Amino acid sequence: MPKDRLKKLTEAIDALAQKDDALLLKAQEIASLRRQAAVELHGICAKFVCDINRQLAKIQLQFDPSEYSPESFRDVGANLLQINVHGRILQIEFASTVDTVSTENFRVPHILEGSIRCFNQESLDRAFIEEQFIFYCLERKKRNLWRFFDARTYRSGPFDQEYLISLMEQLV
Repeated sequence: MPKDRLKKLTEAIDALAQKDDALLLKAQEIASLRRQAAVELHGICAKFVCDINRQLAKIQLQFDPSEYSPESFRDVGANLLQINVHGRILQIEFASTVDTVSTENFRVPHILEGSIRCFNQESLDRAFIEEQFIFYCLERKKRNLWRFFDARTYRSGPFDQEYLISLMEQLV
């Protein structure tokens, strides 16, 4: 009888080690995916700024940071991107979710979350800053993608150039 219990215990401990290894591997995969997603978000914004600047004659949009690599991503704390055109600002802040994968603030499973704020001097004078939420979602049938969510209207969609155009149109 004691040998059977000992055998079961050793099997359970071996299984625990395998489970821990699988969890560690999953955490490493998510960390890598978060870095890639941060670079992707920067790329969406950089392309938007570049496409607009190519067509502007008098002024240029500023984008900070102008360069972004996977190593630029901060897994702990906030990551910031900012598009500025003469004091009209789109400010993007995002961070890792507390859990490896979350559905707490958005029903689609996501690994990064944050917000985008739109403001200019007029909106600051009125103490009004437009803010919408953003999430890097793990889609089942589609590829993983950045999505926005407007809590006031419950509107949601892809975080892409069309979305950035709509936000910038509100500021100018």
